Amino acid sequence: MLYFSEQEKGKAPREKEEINETVWRGIQGLITTGVLNGSFGAKYPLTCPDGTAVVDTDVETFKKVMAADIPELPEYSKYEPQYPWENWTTDDLTTTNILEIVQFCWKSIGKPIQKEYHDYFRHYHLEFEEEEGRDAFRESVETIFRRNGIAYELTDEGRIKRLVPLVFSEALVDTYFNTGDRELDRLLSRAKKKFIDPDPDTRREALEPLWDAWERLKTIDDQDNKRLGITEILNATAGSESSKFRGALDEEATTLTEIGNSLRIRHSETNQEQLAKSEHVDYLFYRLYSLIHLILRLR
Repeated sequence: MLYFSEQEKGKAPREKEEINETVWRGIQGLITTGVLNGSFGAKYPLTCPDGTAVVDTDVETFKKVMAADIPELPEYSKYEPQYPWENWTTDDLTTTNILEIVQFCWKSIGKPIQKEYHDYFRHYHLEFEEEEGRDAFRESVETIFRRNGIAYELTDEGRIKRLVPLVFSEALVDTYFNTGDRELDRLLSRAKKKFIDPDPDTRREALEPLWDAWERLKTIDDQDNKRLGITEILNATAGSESSKFRGALDEEATTLTEIGNSLRIRHSETNQEQLAKSEHVDYLFYRLYSLIHLILRLR
């Protein structure tokens, strides 16, 4: 459902890569609600004392498995409340922690269906529609992310995917590589996969295979002479009637090659500078990827 402001003004741009306290509090609410209505009993069942029918969520097992699945979470203490996640703040958790909590809950949830009512214990026996429960949870998370401009989404398969700017979406996310060179395809696919990962450290690793792909692309038409190979590639990309654009391409290709050699992307010498911010990683990735994408489209 779109809220009124979204209908009138459009959706907020989803550019924020850090989950703030407001968003985390919303996710906390989804988790606690799922525990209270028995939704997590689909994976962590509490059974009726009179038999094997599921009646609720086994909260202790739910907490223990979450802690084991996501070992970076704050350690549980016997002095904590029943639902310790309600005490955690974004000072205790990284964005990656929170996204993994979301994934853990997605795979654990189901829509509870009340069946027989047990008079003695005053509870219902439950059955679960796991797919419906996961879809509802995903839609709730998606609403929170969308309304708060968070640059991640929870997919139908329970994966967290980082959203890229719309201008790059078709060129990057929707592209399957078929260059005719298997190793070049592999490097580009590996770079893309790492770049759309929600973890900033993994995104940083995307630069290495992308720059490796750039160096390989230079030799795809001439294995023996890299300089001649890139010259022919840029000539074909610019065309015979665009001399100024051809010069701009040559300058860009030279600059990007120098960037790859001077920053800590493909090598780790002590005189190479580490990129300080994830935004710097994004900028360099988009810059080189755009050039490679242009070349491949016009080959």
